[in-house]
Amino acid sequence: MLSSVMSWLGWLGLAVLITAIAALTGIKPKGTRHVARTRLMGAARLVLLAVVIIIAYLVFRTRAGG
Repeated sequence: MLSSVMSWLGWLGLAVLITAIAALTGIKPKGTRHVARTRLMGAARLVLLAVVIIIAYLVFRTRAGG
């Protein structure tokens, strides 16, 4: 069974990864407004980049023993 292979944290990570890819590429359902080229999407991408940098720094510090 898959639930014994992946923990809830693994499933959460997979969901976050799929959501981030969808958000960055601008995928949208039919009938919704287009936001891929707006300032709001630009700000969201900047925030996502900042969060990735912070998490990468924390992982680096944890791995380095500091």
